[in-house]
Formats: sequence, C-alpha cells, structure tokens
Amino acid sequence: MSQYHVFITPSAWQEMRGLPGHMRQRAKKAINELFANPKSPATQKLRSPDLDCDLRRLRLDRWRIVPMVTEKDKMVDVIAIRKRPPYRYEDLQDLLKKI
Repeated sequence: MSQYHVFITPSAWQEMRGLPGHMRQRAKKAINELFANPKSPATQKLRSPDLDCDLRRLRLDRWRIVPMVTEKDKMVDVIAIRKRPPYRYEDLQDLLKKI
C-alpha cells in the first residue's frame, strides 16, 4: 500500500496540544498510522457532503480524531481532535470550508 501525505490543520494542531500528555502521545501514534492506512478498520466513515474525499473518525477512548481522506491526491487532512461527549460532529461543514 502506498504512503499518504498527512496534514494536520492548525486548529487540529492546537486541539492536540491541549490534550492530556498520555492522550497526546496516543493521538500522535494514531495519526502516524494514518500514513500507511487511513482507511483502517479502526476508522469509521462519517456522512459527508458530496466531496471528492472520504470523511472518517478514529476513536481514542473518549476522544475523536476526524481525518479527511482524498484518494486522488493521496492526502489525509486531520481536521479535528475533539472530546466526545459533548462533540457531535455538528461543525463538520464549517471545518471543511476552512481547508
């Protein structure tokens, strides 16, 4: 399987910096694993608008990493790292507009 390019958006980077230390290390490891397989069985597809990409979520305990996979460019954009609850993916449209 070919390598993907992974980009962490500035807002997701700030969210990752705010994670507790042990969770930050787990998030970094999970994001590094996206290089080889962004559509691993650990991720679930989210409903997304008609885009040329695949919006997914990756669970880490009560935290969610939201990557957007673009097959054509072999790109993975990490657009959010949020705690759930209360996060319910309501701002996905706004996050996608910022990319």
